[in-house]
Amino acid sequence: MFRKTLLAAAALVAALAASPAPAQTLRIGLAEDPDILDPTLARTFVGRIVFASLCDKLFDIDKDLRIVPQLATGFTWDDPKTLTLTIRQGVKFHDGETMDAEAVRYSLTRHLTMQGSFRRGEINSMESVEVVNPTTVRIRLKEPFAPFLAQLTDRAGMIVSPKAAEAAGPQFGTRPVCAGPFRFVERVAQDRIVVERFPDYWDAGRIHLQRIVYQPIPDSTVRLANLQAGSLELIERVSPNDVPAVQRNARLRLSMSDELGYQGITINVGNGPRAQTPLGQNAKVRQAFDLAIDRATIIQVVYNGMFTPTAQAVPPSSPFHVRSLTPPTRDVARARALLREAGVQTPVRIVLTVPNAPDARQVGEVIQAMAAEAGFEISINAMEFASSLQAAARGDFEAYYIGWSGRTDPDGNLWSFIHSRGPQNDGRYSNAEVDRLLDAARVESDPEKRIALYEQMYRIAVVEDRSRLYLWHRKNIVAHTARLSGFVAVPDGLIRVRDLRLAN
Repeated sequence: MFRKTLLAAAALVAALAASPAPAQTLRIGLAEDPDILDPTLARTFVGRIVFASLCDKLFDIDKDLRIVPQLATGFTWDDPKTLTLTIRQGVKFHDGETMDAEAVRYSLTRHLTMQGSFRRGEINSMESVEVVNPTTVRIRLKEPFAPFLAQLTDRAGMIVSPKAAEAAGPQFGTRPVCAGPFRFVERVAQDRIVVERFPDYWDAGRIHLQRIVYQPIPDSTVRLANLQAGSLELIERVSPNDVPAVQRNARLRLSMSDELGYQGITINVGNGPRAQTPLGQNAKVRQAFDLAIDRATIIQVVYNGMFTPTAQAVPPSSPFHVRSLTPPTRDVARARALLREAGVQTPVRIVLTVPNAPDARQVGEVIQAMAAEAGFEISINAMEFASSLQAAARGDFEAYYIGWSGRTDPDGNLWSFIHSRGPQNDGRYSNAEVDRLLDAARVESDPEKRIALYEQMYRIAVVEDRSRLYLWHRKNIVAHTARLSGFVAVPDGLIRVRDLRLAN
């Protein structure tokens, strides 16, 4: 297997090196192939990286997690349920249409109401959007909603061309039209996404690249080999095991920051026939499974000890991290006792779905070995990443090892995944008290009171029900050629293209 990986790496390096990129083309290696390029329907982290060049948002965040203007130049809260936005003038969509208040109204309404929208759960407190004049939008909420502005710093705040979206209908994601610094050129599945500089971009003076080519390369070893060979200029999610090699290479630069999200295991407790398993139907079995896992050991074996074990959705760097909630200590004897109390036949068989990447498969194999000692028999189902997301959404899984890149407000890491109405609650977990606590945290503006509500929620959803096992918080690790300047690491892990330059 190791020899095959090296041969594959060498072959890909040779193929890419044989076709040198045009001047001022930035080639970026992605860890997966993104899903649909429609900000309303998309859910992958790598898709967000591509959107950073295609689709500007109402607001963005900076490296210190402050909310900063983008397509909106300012805002005022007229009262706790009424938000007025001032819209930037002189902005064009890639199809030449004007980006104005009506386009903002259209896009926010689309995010809220479109069939299959993954943004609905992020902005479902929104009651209406009113166009006051071409540069002013008034948003009315059903109730006070503390995270609302933060939601507009990501895909829920991306504004699409109404004309293009109406013309394309459900096919909009195959040729997106937004108001970002680059416009879509082509996509070849599992091979590349190409975008080119949009000459009418409102902030064109900060765009110095002519073209960007995003190349999905799931194997981190192959991604690094292409960067070292000069066939790529930047790669995201460098393996922690490869960090020393990057640091030793004078032609490369390394950037590391703590992520806003988490890695964990979603358990199917109510999404179709595959939820009807001992794991899906018995909380004691899920508790036993959790106690069979040694987070610190997995991190040491697979990730060179660089990540942080967790039992919750937000990292220690967040002011909303619940300090009293710590990861469980591995306890094989207690895990076996819980299986006996549950009255299930051992070994308990579980199919664990993992993305088809070397590190994810290795995580699955370590969990497989650990769980076997406690009375579980784990089968690993490795799937192409976007396909695994689709399978999870339709309930075609038992347990799913998956991560979330994270948001600045904790609601962005929780509500959509744990609330019974959450659009990304793939396991269909449902608990009325958990719903109540999550809803209460959304309308509470006092940080300490919000933390207390989240702590109560975790005690039920995570400690008692174990509907989702939070495992660790990663680091965002990006490597790029020393010829590239202007890269700024932001904790959300996105690759922002403003001010990037390539020296000859």
